[in-house]
Amino acid sequence: MDRTALADLLAAWGEPAYRARQVAAARRAGAGGWDEVTALPASLRRRLADALPFRAMESEARAVSRDGTVKWRLRASDGAVVEAVLIAHDRGRRTVCLSSQAGCALACRFCATGAMGPGRDLTAAEIADQAFLAAREAAASGARLANVVFMGMGEPLQNLDAVLAACEEIHSGDGLGLSARRIAISTVGWVPGIARLAAHPLPVRLAVSLHAADDETRGALMPINARYPIASLMAACRRYCDATGRRVFVEYLLLDGVNDRPADARRLATLLRDGRFHVNVIEYNPTSGPYRASPPERRERFLRALAGAGLEASVRRSRGADVDAACGQLALRSREAAPA
Repeated sequence: MDRTALADLLAAWGEPAYRARQVAAARRAGAGGWDEVTALPASLRRRLADALPFRAMESEARAVSRDGTVKWRLRASDGAVVEAVLIAHDRGRRTVCLSSQAGCALACRFCATGAMGPGRDLTAAEIADQAFLAAREAAASGARLANVVFMGMGEPLQNLDAVLAACEEIHSGDGLGLSARRIAISTVGWVPGIARLAAHPLPVRLAVSLHAADDETRGALMPINARYPIASLMAACRRYCDATGRRVFVEYLLLDGVNDRPADARRLATLLRDGRFHVNVIEYNPTSGPYRASPPERRERFLRALAGAGLEASVRRSRGADVDAACGQLALRSREAAPA
């Protein structure tokens, strides 16, 4: 929902300011359309339904993985299409993976979204709507939305104004009321955006997709490395840590025979061992690219070498791959997703 457009419309109609707060409360409680905002008079609900869409993004398909992951295909009013994913954890917690752009211009070789090419930036309303949809889905199953990650389609730091506006709505008491520390923005290394994020007062977390500790390997995987090589990226990350007092989460996708040797682990440890980083080792999910996931024995050897060099890491297991909902797979290839 475009909250600014709603406020302007209500003011133009001479409605009291508290009407917008009533709408916000209903949306926070899980309302999915104007007919469910029962605090408003029925006549005003009908008028609003004719003038302003309740949702900036409409779900046109929904797929559910064997592991409980939910993926939506969402369409904006101009026809732009993106995907969003809700991941189930224990104790009734859910994480939503949001998209910030329809497509991506940065063309990482291992990412299905990168193969789509550039699309357009999403608006703050289109981004926030994904989170509200996920919160409603979680509540319907007796769970709660506990985390928001900008790890879906697009490069969030190239659309930072809209991303931060959506974060503020997700964080606000008039929105979803989620702690800013439960919101993570992931980048493939858009250095100017890291500096801007460091200066923003909302203390969201920063995650950086690194995937290699040497420029030759990283450049072959991620064309952005030619513009912002590792030394430039790591300097920006350390400035971020100094300015905010927060750690940076480093994402490292293990690819068989590419970046998963013990020597790769030792290079990574040397690069990050100053204590300002936490490493998440990620299982590769199949796309149309030429890569394969590291087999378990190579992954364990990599982790042992990393620990032996003084750097501990977490392992992020693949979720939702059977419906193309896992990390790196979002590319609007629905596996018979049911209508929403």
